[in-house]
Order: sequence, then structure tokens, then C-alpha cells
Amino acid sequence: MIINKTKKNIISKQERICTTPLSQMIGLMFKKKQNIIMVLKQEKKIALHNLFVFYSHDLLILNKEQKIIEIKQQFKPFTLWRSATKGKYLLELPVPLTKTYELGDQLAFSHT
Repeated sequence: MIINKTKKNIISKQERICTTPLSQMIGLMFKKKQNIIMVLKQEKKIALHNLFVFYSHDLLILNKEQKIIEIKQQFKPFTLWRSATKGKYLLELPVPLTKTYELGDQLAFSHT
């Protein structure tokens, strides 16, 4: 479960945790809409492709304290993107009808 502690709401009730390089490389390719949390070994800039992902989704870059430091809204299918900041976590969320998060929000989730 991903909770927005700043806004006191739930962002996701179910998500997939990606900790290995292979699971992170595969990500959402050929998958139905789902939420994923990528846990990086160290903070770094993140480069992504959206090849073989057939829907738009939002990307949230979080620091090691799980605070949102960058947002890429509506990452479109078959495009490329690179973060401007270094992050420890990457959340990929299907585009919500209403935004339940914004830059600077403090999130909480378990990644074990």
C-alpha cells in the first residue's frame, strides 16, 4: 500500500515491487495496468523507455526519505524520458482520474 502522508490519502492499495535489475528492466512491458515501485540500490538519475507499454502512466521520483522530488505526468507509450534529479525510488502509476499526489508530498510504503 502506498500512502500519501502529506494529504492523508491512499495512492495505491496494491503494487508490484521491483528490486532486481531484470524486474526493473521489464517493468510494465506487456503488462495490464498496475502500480509498481522500483527500489534502486543507490540514488541516481533514471532513464526510461515506454516501449511495449500500451497506456500512459505517471512517474514519481522519490528520495531516500520517500518524498516526491520529481513528477513526469502522462508518460506516453513508445517514448523515452530521463529524470532531472537523482532518486532512490521510482513509482509508476496509471494516470489517475484525480491526482492524489504532488511535488513535495511525503509518501509511505514498505518495499521488503
